[in-house]
Amino acid sequence: MSVSRRDFLATTAATGMVMAAPAVHGVEKNKKHQTALIGSGWWGMNILRTAVASGQSQVVALCDVDRNQLDPAAKEIEKLTGSKPKKFGDYRELIEKIKPEIAIVATADHWHPLVTIAAVDAGAHVYVEKPIGHTIHEGRAMVKAARGNDRVVQVGTHRRVSPHNISAMKFLKDGKLGKIGMVRAFVHYGGGPGKPTADSDPPEGLDWDFWCGPGPLVPFNSRIHPKGFRRFLSFANGTLGDWGIHWMDQILWWTEEEYPRRIASTGGRHILEDNTDAPDTQVVQFEFDSFTAAWEHRTYAHNYAEKHNIGCYFYGTEGTLHLGWLDGWTFYPRNKNKETVHEAPQLHQPDAQNIQELWADFVRCIKSGKRPACDIEIGHRSTNMSLLGMLSLKLGRSVEWNGEKEVIVDDPDANKLLRRDYRKPWRYPDTA
Repeated sequence: MSVSRRDFLATTAATGMVMAAPAVHGVEKNKKHQTALIGSGWWGMNILRTAVASGQSQVVALCDVDRNQLDPAAKEIEKLTGSKPKKFGDYRELIEKIKPEIAIVATADHWHPLVTIAAVDAGAHVYVEKPIGHTIHEGRAMVKAARGNDRVVQVGTHRRVSPHNISAMKFLKDGKLGKIGMVRAFVHYGGGPGKPTADSDPPEGLDWDFWCGPGPLVPFNSRIHPKGFRRFLSFANGTLGDWGIHWMDQILWWTEEEYPRRIASTGGRHILEDNTDAPDTQVVQFEFDSFTAAWEHRTYAHNYAEKHNIGCYFYGTEGTLHLGWLDGWTFYPRNKNKETVHEAPQLHQPDAQNIQELWADFVRCIKSGKRPACDIEIGHRSTNMSLLGMLSLKLGRSVEWNGEKEVIVDDPDANKLLRRDYRKPWRYPDTA
């Protein structure tokens, strides 16, 4: 028998769980921040629509190297707001000419660091999508820039403000699962082997050289852009770097430990036959001082034999808690005579997200000067877990991580992978 959400809340009164979008306290009722979107594709527009709906943003500019995304986005914003935003193909020109108060960075992953740093250096507060970067030293440079300029930088790990995630964390932190010794995070989606897609000329209106930017200049392929870049390791870090950061973040949110001590990963491409190069199968083990965490994903063989296909299982002495996405969270008690506890999610459309709550927190922190729920340092640590898993896979061996110094212990070859060379004229950001 399952305990209803109402019954569960009744038995945990005065817990302070956030069950609705928080009000934006301390911000002038009619204050509208001049807001620019850099990267006007699918997810960037989800964020910008939320900013507009909040009533606290005036959209002054949009930037994208692909006019096929930029022009429709600008038309939509004009229709929504009655105001025509300026359009740019180069984020540097936008930042210099517009000097926005808020910059939303929703480019492909490999562009997040340079755009974010340029924006905060120019005085903007930034909402940047996850993962924050492609390599670990980029993330440290982003934290340095945010702190040095005293800017609010919110990372788009919106599950930190999802109502059911908040209540699940309270359940865990209150000790109702007992002592937790293991967490297993996973994403199991279906799919087949696929087939290669031939390279082609870039579509008219796309500056492909600029899109590749600090990454290698590769031939255009429609599998990369739009939206497919996450499966190409020159520009992203596969499923672990994309989906995985959300669940790595949930693990770090729960524990008081800030990073794993040892990381070991195996995996490869066992099924896929297309022209992507990210692993279709991966398993990572993260050793913390007080527990073990594991990640696993596959991009094939989704089936109904497993109750949940995405999320985290927390294993404790009092039972198991599954923290998911579309299925909320469920506590399965060790004692079979006790009832399960379940809470359904509260998500917004499109795409079942909680951007609304995260944007409200972001704007509130701009006014108060406090650190946001998904502060850049938090996003950096969560991104690091994913990147360390990929690093171990590339090396083919385990690594020992000193999270205080952010170096791999006694392993010069591994430490070389904490950064990468940028293609000229782009320069890797300074971490010193």
